[in-house]
Amino acid sequence: MNRKRVVIAGLGDVGVLTAIRLARHADVVGISSKPALVSGQELGIRLSRPEDWARDYWIPFDRFRRLDGVRTEQASLTGLDLAGRTVLGRRADGTPLAEEYDALVISTGVSNGFWRRPTLQSAAEIGADLRAAHHRLSTADSVLVIGGGAAAVSSAVNLATTWPGKRIDLYFPGERALGEYHPATWRRVRDRLTDLGVGLHAGHRARVPDGFSGDAITDEPVDWSTGQPPSSADAVLWAIGRARPNTDWLPPELLDEHGFVRVTPELRVPGHRGVFAVGDVAATDPLRSSARNRGDALVAHNIRAEFAGRDLRTFRTPGRRWGSLLGIQPNGLEVFFPTGHSFRFPSWSVERVVMPWIVRWGMYRGVRDNQPLR
Repeated sequence: MNRKRVVIAGLGDVGVLTAIRLARHADVVGISSKPALVSGQELGIRLSRPEDWARDYWIPFDRFRRLDGVRTEQASLTGLDLAGRTVLGRRADGTPLAEEYDALVISTGVSNGFWRRPTLQSAAEIGADLRAAHHRLSTADSVLVIGGGAAAVSSAVNLATTWPGKRIDLYFPGERALGEYHPATWRRVRDRLTDLGVGLHAGHRARVPDGFSGDAITDEPVDWSTGQPPSSADAVLWAIGRARPNTDWLPPELLDEHGFVRVTPELRVPGHRGVFAVGDVAATDPLRSSARNRGDALVAHNIRAEFAGRDLRTFRTPGRRWGSLLGIQPNGLEVFFPTGHSFRFPSWSVERVVMPWIVRWGMYRGVRDNQPLR
């Protein structure tokens, strides 16, 4: 019997994990705008310690052992022919791409700031972006971080940890930051920020300049629509959560009113057999939580089940965000749970157990030694 072909559109965090789970069960083709997994996770570490971030979150596809049988194509996605069951794209050299599928996984994620963009990039360009952002912040005596989500809070913590002599201020619109997490999580992180000397400024909603989407580090004074006087710093990091789904290439009928891909509880696109969506691009719930809660495993299972004529499983949302939040710190890795409780892996276990065994072998099924920052 001929093996089925699965096309995975988008090889970010969730797309790579989905490809790994399907590689032994189908002919898998992955399409990515990058020549590697360039994760959108851990912005704070990416900015403050780019070498550490690159080691764990910038991984060329040929380093993943389970992707050895997966064909990857670097291209921009330009269209989807639903009737012909074909994904369309354009490679970096301008040649067209057309990939037929028996099943399609839409995992193109979102654009959010300068660190999550769907543009075609070479390894050299990715490295140049990393170094430029790090240099911009390393040379600033003061940094203003705007936003109340995980990216903003993690950035404030990691910048203050790496450069204790800088003045770091975090401005957020609500009474507390991390509104999508349990209140106990914010209390614990707030204490950490205070210990690091980060200035906390609640109730500040930035007036975003016309035409600006937060995709650059700026140095102009920031005006507040909430009435406070303008604030200034040598560098302003915008982490305001204006996530825009990377769905311009898709037919409008697949999208909700915000541009995200509509899905059933099985993560299948309604009315289109064999078409699934997972990750930040999928309109599962307000938190789009299939990006962080084994959505890849569910999609891989349901594709195999659909091929075999079996029942599909449904996705269940956790209700609150959870995860490591701050990334690997000098004293280890703290994981926050939806209940507000946390558990810290000590440094020795992160180096000897968590990263080599739980992440590289458990999650990714084997990762060859990575190269240093290019």
